[in-house]
Amino acid sequence: MDSQKNENLLNLALDTPELEREKSLELNVGFDTIEKTWEVIVKYHGSLQELTRRGIIVEELIAGYAILTVPESEMDILTVTEQIEYVEKPKRLFFSDLAGNSASCYAPGGQLFGALTGRGVLVAVIDSGISYWNQDFRKADGTTRILYLWDQVLGREFDSEQINEALATGDRQQAQRMVPSIDTTGHGTAVAGIAAGGGGTGGTAYAGTARESDLLIVRLGTPRAESFPRTTELMRALTYTVNKAIELQMPVAINLSFGNTYGAHNGTSLLERFLDNVSEIGRSVICVGSGNEGASGGHVGGSVAVTGRTGGQSTNELTRLVGAIDSNVTANMTRVELVIGDYETGVNIQLWKEYTDRYAVVLVSPTGNYLLVDTDRPGKQTYQLEQTEILLYNGEPAPYLTSQEIYFDFLPAAGGRYVNSGVWTFLLEPIETVTGNYTFYLPSGTVRNVQTRFVRPTPDVTLTIPSTASKVITVGAYDPVYESYADFSGRGYLYQEQVNSRTSDSFIKPDLVAPGVAVTAPDRDGGYSQVTGTSFATPFVTGAAALLMQWGIVMGNDPYLYGEKVKAYLRRGAKPIRGETEYPNARVGYGAVCVENSLPE
Repeated sequence: MDSQKNENLLNLALDTPELEREKSLELNVGFDTIEKTWEVIVKYHGSLQELTRRGIIVEELIAGYAILTVPESEMDILTVTEQIEYVEKPKRLFFSDLAGNSASCYAPGGQLFGALTGRGVLVAVIDSGISYWNQDFRKADGTTRILYLWDQVLGREFDSEQINEALATGDRQQAQRMVPSIDTTGHGTAVAGIAAGGGGTGGTAYAGTARESDLLIVRLGTPRAESFPRTTELMRALTYTVNKAIELQMPVAINLSFGNTYGAHNGTSLLERFLDNVSEIGRSVICVGSGNEGASGGHVGGSVAVTGRTGGQSTNELTRLVGAIDSNVTANMTRVELVIGDYETGVNIQLWKEYTDRYAVVLVSPTGNYLLVDTDRPGKQTYQLEQTEILLYNGEPAPYLTSQEIYFDFLPAAGGRYVNSGVWTFLLEPIETVTGNYTFYLPSGTVRNVQTRFVRPTPDVTLTIPSTASKVITVGAYDPVYESYADFSGRGYLYQEQVNSRTSDSFIKPDLVAPGVAVTAPDRDGGYSQVTGTSFATPFVTGAAALLMQWGIVMGNDPYLYGEKVKAYLRRGAKPIRGETEYPNARVGYGAVCVENSLPE
């Protein structure tokens, strides 16, 4: 039975048999097929300890959030537990990877404003781990700069003493047996090197922005078949990070270089709200990459005709018209065309709209078969067009959300392996519309065929979540060689006139951009290579935030230089980007990060 306490995706997952969920990219995320348990995120008040008597594992985080591990047979209990306010299932996270310091107005030789190097500030990198053996993360005497390394995959925490004992062996294989945490992809090592690497064998020319900061590393857990970390693991990592910074009595700059595309992209999900809450604990700054979905073709948005509250056609009238669908009917409808490439085993599509608006949605297959979606019936519906099964969920507003989601999951029909390839068409007909605005999202480009994309995509509002959280610093990418916006970088708001009319600046995303094309960074084997993506733009800003906090908090110039104040200083000091004439804008925000300009005179 659907619950208004649950997010739409969780309700659909609970309404769908396990064998069918296994075909989907999203529906089974959070379900343990062996233990038959669900991992969920909850917002709550009071105490949840009563749930433990029913075999539910309660992991309290901070600010009224918790992660629960719930036997499948007990999921209904969450609905009737008064202390639980809202429930979401985990989502998969995708890393945003596809001569930066000088471009960021920072002199690696330490000549800037009294040799700002990040000393006394903690730089936290929550990512794929780190090659702790790498010289970039050691002091001059060979000891580690890593104060703590929490490996979620191993379920172990290593402190600097343990890491130093391993390094002292002088043998990498022996050290690996003592501290067996590894960075299998090299992603986290590169990110940490850009933010805070010491330069290692490359000297100061290869040094990161905050080259003398202490490091706190979290390797996100990926102990599962799909090999992607989840939002629940990120929330654990953030809780650990801010608590550790408070314990160490140090300001902390936190780097997050990943995200996902599921959600309304307006800061209302529990993950986005959690980040906003975390940002208010201790003396912290959270920097998040805007993602690489700007040119992936995974989003389209626009407006249908506005009919007013009494205009438009009834669903019955549309049913009659669509019964003889032809060009005369479709000419009055808004068309959104989606190409599904060959060999796709599943594709999900989110349609977000204002709850005040009512549309009829007609879905047309590549061969011209069609169905009229009943958008007035809440909950799950199941359809089939040719060899594609379509799970549909009509959502309703939530306690933290005024918009409505219509979620489509395209799966192979029984006996098939792939969904039908070709051009699928969504026809939107206004029944009763006030704003007429709509947005469609596909899964991250990381997990779909490169051919699978909207025919006429909209690059705006392609920020990945959680870079859409209000109180984080959202970082896009630019090419420092040409001083131009990188088209893959996630963009901000869709409706320019809406932003211009707002009195609050909290909707401006991204906040700024940093070098994200052909950036030289340390690799997991101790050398250096070039990397591209907003993953690698973000640590420039994380390092810049650490420098500002060193100047303000550590050096005593401004003990309150953290949180939103750091964001304000970086925005004010941002430098222009070639080809951009108005600021802020949806591509580069307030401009390119510039440390020198961001420090008060």
